[in-house]
Amino acid sequence: MDDKSIMEGMLLTSKGVCDLYLHGSMESSNPDVHKVFCTALNESMCMQDTLYKKMSEKGWYQQQNVQQQYMQQVKQKFSGNM
Repeated sequence: MDDKSIMEGMLLTSKGVCDLYLHGSMESSNPDVHKVFCTALNESMCMQDTLYKKMSEKGWYQQQNVQQQYMQQVKQKFSGNM
């Protein structure tokens, strides 16, 4: 297994962990538990961001530029619903 595959696995895992912590924080009724989940979520998001940046630097995670016209269409679509 090469470095790129390992980092892809780590990135996918960190995204899954973030999802679990997000749902845990939303569903927790105890303020102390909520705080623990929020702290863990923040730390996990920082790890995910670090992995993303490293992969991006190596050219292993390609970004797509979004056309301004598409962004305007999405903005208009959802601005009336708020």
